[in-house]
Amino acid sequence: MGEKPQPVKVLYCGVCSLPPEYCEFGPDFEKCKPWLVINAPQLYPDLLKEANDKDVEKVGERLQSAGITSAGGAEGGATSTAPAGDYPPAVQEEVKRLPGGKVKKKEKQEVIIEKVVRNKRKCITTVKGLELFGIKLSDASKKLGKKFATGASVVKGPTEKEQIDVQGDISLDIVEFITDTWPSVPEAAIYFIEEGKKLPAV
Repeated sequence: MGEKPQPVKVLYCGVCSLPPEYCEFGPDFEKCKPWLVINAPQLYPDLLKEANDKDVEKVGERLQSAGITSAGGAEGGATSTAPAGDYPPAVQEEVKRLPGGKVKKKEKQEVIIEKVVRNKRKCITTVKGLELFGIKLSDASKKLGKKFATGASVVKGPTEKEQIDVQGDISLDIVEFITDTWPSVPEAAIYFIEEGKKLPAV
């Protein structure tokens, strides 16, 4: 005589009372998730992975919030905090990234003065880089125009960066004017472009 068939044990969700495979169609799947991860992980492998990812994130957060332990502090479980005067606080500079992940280099603070001759007669002096010293270009162009009694305007240069174009050749007097008007610009940071070469103004 054959064995008597045993009744099938059906697992029901402890939250919504549906069989676990139907929980996702139930009234509140979010509440069922913790119970399913513990009692029916084989039915919802994605939930198990999600739970593991959350645990990893929590551990990462705890590590970031934890202080640095010294060799002695690690054994005793205590964190050591250095006195305020010993180490300067680490300041994280915001790194600007260009498309493609390349890091944008910080521009060197320097003023470039270049004399451009047009049509063999007209001469224009271009001034680039004043904005790197916190100088407003529109104000600077007005002051340059007033000082040298000529036209001066802010224009976009070949590299799409703004520069000041001053009519006439003022390259001999402009260095002294810049350092006197804006003390934040050191004379050592001013350069001339002559025949394609960059030469210091000093």
